[in-house]
Formats: sequence, C-alpha cells, structure tokens
Amino acid sequence: MQHAPAPDRPAWFASFDARTPVEMIATFTDALTDPTADPADNWDPQEPLLKAGWIPAYNHHRLASPDGTVRVEADETTRAWWVDTALRDFRTLLWQAHFSEHTPPHLITAFTTALTDPRPVPRTASPSSLPTRSPGFITRSHREVAATQVAGALEERIRSLAARRSGPPTTSTHPPQRPQAERHRQR
Repeated sequence: MQHAPAPDRPAWFASFDARTPVEMIATFTDALTDPTADPADNWDPQEPLLKAGWIPAYNHHRLASPDGTVRVEADETTRAWWVDTALRDFRTLLWQAHFSEHTPPHLITAFTTALTDPRPVPRTASPSSLPTRSPGFITRSHREVAATQVAGALEERIRSLAARRSGPPTTSTHPPQRPQAERHRQR
C-alpha cells in the first residue's frame, strides 16, 4: 500500500506479505479510512505492546511478544517499522509487515493494538485457511456458525464502516478539469 506525497506529508508505504492475517490488514486500512482519527495526536506504536506485557529484546527499539513469536522493531537509522512473526527459534518466518519511515504513527499503533488482541479469529475448518506455515502451532477450536450469521457479517461490516463517514459523499455534476499546464500545450 503506497501513499503519494502531499504538500504537508511525505510519501509512505506499508507492506504485508501474503500470510499476514486479514484482520491485521483490515485494522490498518480501517484506521487509514477513519474520518475521526487525529494523526496529530501523540501516537506511540509501542504503547499497546508494552501494556500487553511485551518485553524489550536486544534494545529499547525492539519488543518481543510474551511467547517470543512476534517481534516489532523501530529501526533507529531508517525510522521504519518491522513486524516479524516466526516460530520460537525465528528460523521459520510465518508472516511479516513493514511500515516505511513516514507511515503515520496512528496507523502503526492500530496495527500493534491488533497484535495484542487476545480474541480468537474465525477461520473455516480447512487447514489451508490458516495464515501460517505451521498450523500445529496455533490453538484451534470448533464452533458451529449459522449460515445467516456468515452471510450477514460482510453487510454488517459495510454498514459499520459507512456509519463512520463524517458527512454525505461529495458528488459533482461537472467533469474534473485538467490542470492549467495541460490545457495550453505549446507545440
């Protein structure tokens, strides 16, 4: 995901590999599109991790989850953020995310908050639906879910996100004009 530069904001990007849990990416994009979020607030992406008992690993810019399977690091030189999830020996990477230097801190904080959420995430019974290279490493439980609940989940999410909008969508009856430089080309 890339964000183009603006007069008041440099370009930034966030990347998630193919096995990053969809809930993590959704939390990030929800924060990105939240009209009530104030990026100017003093956000600290490490705060939710510290509150959840994560411990410094090697230096104060790297934190490790209590079970040792996730590391979050703010690179002192590049000011980028890295999230690595692996088996305890960290030889087998499960998934990772990367946030560039200018990624707004409130977006990274939303992501790190989601990392500490203890609630289970729904998956189908198929092992291929698990976003991990080591399905035996996670705790699974079985629960019957009514088809109506599954069918309504997407609709409820859409309603919930639409309700956040601060006002009605803007529409224009005029087509967008080209910038002045393009309208008066010289030959």
